[in-house]
Amino acid sequence: MKSAFLALDRWTTGLAMAIACFMLVVASSLGVFQIVTRFVLEQPAEWSEILIRISLIWMVFMGIPTAFRQGAMVSVDVLYRWSPPKVRRVLDWVVCLAALTLIAVIIWWGWDYAQRGSVQSMAGLESISMFWAYVALPVGGLFCVIGIVANLIDPQRNELETAQ
Repeated sequence: MKSAFLALDRWTTGLAMAIACFMLVVASSLGVFQIVTRFVLEQPAEWSEILIRISLIWMVFMGIPTAFRQGAMVSVDVLYRWSPPKVRRVLDWVVCLAALTLIAVIIWWGWDYAQRGSVQSMAGLESISMFWAYVALPVGGLFCVIGIVANLIDPQRNELETAQ
């Protein structure tokens, strides 16, 4: 069961990071496109700015699961370093429960916000609903849940080894 869940985590975290990287490429490409159309051609594309914002939102929320998986989001490294092994495990559980609580709030209100935004259209892209921008919160949150639980099962404390 543990190995199957960790395999699922590797797959979902890899997928989330691939989406985040793709969204970074989209945002930077659209940024260059917007600069060229605005300052070289002097005819700015209205739709590129909103797509840059949306791709950056998706990039952030799809990149967060990797940070959670590596144990880099909620860090209590001073307490962790000074504590005996049994207290460290309690700290792991406290951090996990706090992170899951935060992510549950993000998923709940993110989905509510996405549903409310489904009647809005994007400025410059009137045919596309704002639902697709706001749904990044619950989708990223679901990926985060898997990363948080996987970090509890198999901690990767990468930031502790590289900390100075």
